Amino acid sequence: MGSPEFAVPALEALLVHHQVALVVTQPDKPAGRGARLAAPPVKLVAERAGVAVDQPRSARAAEVAERLRATGAELGVVVAYGKILPRAVLDAFPRGCINIHGSLLPAYRGAAPIQWAVIDGRAVTGVTIMQLDEGMDTGPILLTREIAIGADETAGELFARMAPIGAAALLEALDGLAAGSLAPRPQAGAGVSHARMLTKADGAIDFARPATVVAAHLRGVDPWPGATALLRGQVVKLFAPRLVETDGALGSAAEVAPGTVIAIDERGAVVVCRGGALAVRELQLPARRRMTARELAGGRAIAVGDVLAAPPPPPVGDAGVAAGGS
Repeated sequence: MGSPEFAVPALEALLVHHQVALVVTQPDKPAGRGARLAAPPVKLVAERAGVAVDQPRSARAAEVAERLRATGAELGVVVAYGKILPRAVLDAFPRGCINIHGSLLPAYRGAAPIQWAVIDGRAVTGVTIMQLDEGMDTGPILLTREIAIGADETAGELFARMAPIGAAALLEALDGLAAGSLAPRPQAGAGVSHARMLTKADGAIDFARPATVVAAHLRGVDPWPGATALLRGQVVKLFAPRLVETDGALGSAAEVAPGTVIAIDERGAVVVCRGGALAVRELQLPARRRMTARELAGGRAIAVGDVLAAPPPPPVGDAGVAAGGS
């Protein structure tokens, strides 16, 4: 059971090493400017492999558990399915369900563990293979794999790097369960934290915070919802932040209002934060492609002295995205 790209390496590994009886994924959803229905990545892989696919609107519908039982499968595997599964689904398999979760549990239980680890400026995260219960990522742990977060790594880049590591850990856990050499252990009571689903509002950047915090925030919301700021009355997207040192030639950052662009060079647009500065290498204006700060400056779309301010809040009800969780 899974939907996004994060789940694809796990499904591909299972197709090679185990018998997959059924793939359950989210319904097709509108995507792109034309709002055409797009299939979840997991569905595309399953169809190419000739595996049956079910796309229920709710995992709580009685027929979902019934169809899972009818497959005769011993074990269910869940990777970023995006929903808490009811007891009927967990009990549909004689050996229950196991899950790849994108954190070192009990830290970052919830829908967006990878993004929040980056936003929080963590140096290390990991994947956990766990047995599912009816709670939010509260089940016993089978094994973990620790992963360092790169200094300039975005959430999207970390997703792509963690997915195959999770798939390899899943195969190891399945082998251990089959051999009887792997025993589940309860999660620790200390160190529990929660990683709520992101919304569009989480992309708003406040340069009045420390530069290290701002840079981590920019990386953690890339690619979704995307880091945003207000420039000359337009909401722009910001990419590729890097901490920089200010010097006498640029003036003292402490004397300049946060969000002020104090230089534009090969590093990008150097923007003042509280207690320092960072360079934003690329920006994207509305209805335009991503461009370097130097390219935009050449077209006079940004200049030294401009201020990047916090954007207005998005409309109420913007949906979030869940990936890397249960």
